[in-house]
Amino acid sequence: MRRTAPALILCAVLAACSPAADTGNATAADNGVLPTGPDTAISNVAQAELPAGLAALVETTVPGMTIAEAERKEREGRVYYDVEGTRPDGSAVEIDVLQAPDGKLTAVEVQRDIDWASAPAEVRTAAAAKKDAFAPQRVIESRQVDSGATIYELFAPGRKDEPAMEVRWQNGKAEVLGERWAH
Repeated sequence: MRRTAPALILCAVLAACSPAADTGNATAADNGVLPTGPDTAISNVAQAELPAGLAALVETTVPGMTIAEAERKEREGRVYYDVEGTRPDGSAVEIDVLQAPDGKLTAVEVQRDIDWASAPAEVRTAAAAKKDAFAPQRVIESRQVDSGATIYELFAPGRKDEPAMEVRWQNGKAEVLGERWAH
């Protein structure tokens, strides 16, 4: 018993001084990888069934855009219309439009797919610095209409339905977001 007590005390001291075990449940702030996002109800909307004023808002936001298709998305009590189409130069573009409860429509994001190599170097460096960094299979560049910030949505291998990491680029600074961007 005399030899057991000092050994138990030594074990307790060593355990208290050891770093915590990695449980694999690190938050996005630690490793940059976002948890699964909220449920979203998605339905296709025919162009003739789009809310009044949506086509005019699209034209104002991206002049000359040709609408190809639209989806209505309901998430966390908000209603969005994702309007996909092409610019006059033929490049693909998507506009996310928020519909307020009173029906008012506001363009919140203008998006396009890009090659990861064309993202600003600071954005790529910030993402690569995270513990669970990955080579994105898809990158969406999402310009925020109200603030001018750009959110880079990075899709990890095996996670094609939603971004696994998001990086905000604004005023020459890149920040990996610890929470999913609202829009």
